[in-house]
Amino acid sequence: MRTNRMKEILAAGGWSAGVIIPMADAQVVEVCGMIGFTHVMIDGEHGHISVRDCEDLVRAAHVVDITPIVRVPTNAPHEILRFLDTGAQGVVIPQVTTRDDAERAVAAARYHPRGHRGLAGTRAASYGLGGPLGPYAQEANEKVLVTALIEDVRAIDHLPDILAVEGLDTIAIGPSDLSQSMGHPGNPKAPPVARAIKGALARIRAAGRTPGMPATADTLGEVVGNGCRYVYTHLPRLLSSGAAAFFLARP
Repeated sequence: MRTNRMKEILAAGGWSAGVIIPMADAQVVEVCGMIGFTHVMIDGEHGHISVRDCEDLVRAAHVVDITPIVRVPTNAPHEILRFLDTGAQGVVIPQVTTRDDAERAVAAARYHPRGHRGLAGTRAASYGLGGPLGPYAQEANEKVLVTALIEDVRAIDHLPDILAVEGLDTIAIGPSDLSQSMGHPGNPKAPPVARAIKGALARIRAAGRTPGMPATADTLGEVVGNGCRYVYTHLPRLLSSGAAAFFLARP
C-alpha cells in the first residue's frame, strides 16, 4: 500500500498544503503535484465529481506523488466506502456536529477491529492481487486519514466530545458554513465567527489534534500562525492570485 505522505508530514509536526479540486480533470491534479502541493482534496460534495471520476483523479495524484483525499458528499458509510475504494488516501467528512457524527465517520473509514468498512478486492486493495486482504486491512487502518469538518455553530458546543473520538486524524474548520450557521453568511471575519474559529482552533491544538482551515495567499500567514498545519486553498482562488500577480507585472 502507498505511503500517505500527507499523514506522515502531519505526524512529524510539519504542515501540508493542498488544493480543493472541484472538477474531474486529471491534468489539474498533476499540475498541483508538480508545483509543490502535498495533497489534493477531491471535492465529491460540491460539484459533479463521481466515484468513477474520483478514481481517475486518484491515479493522477499517484503519478506525481501527491496525496489524494476526498471530501465525500455526506457522512454515510456507503459514500465513504465507495470513495475510499478508489484508492483515495483519506476522507473529509462534512457537517460533523456531534460525537455520534464523528464516531460514525471513523467506523465507516476503517476496517475491523477499528470500524466496519466493507472489505473487498478493490483498487485500494490492489484489486486483491497484492496478497491476503488481512494485512492490507491492517495497513489501511493506519494509513487512511480521517478529517472531521466543523461547519455548524452546534459543533463548536460539542467540540470537546468530538475531540474525544479516537481515530480522527485532523479537525478542520469550514468557515463559510460556520459563518452561515452563526447568521453571518460568507463572512468569517465577523467578530462572533472569528472568535468562534480562534477558540475552536485553540481547543483542537490543546487536545493534541491537528487543526485545519482553508487559506488564500492573503490569509496563509494568519492561518498557519493560528496553528493550522492542514491547510488548503480553492482552485479558483489560486488562479485568481496567479492572475493578479501576472497583471501586476505587465509593462
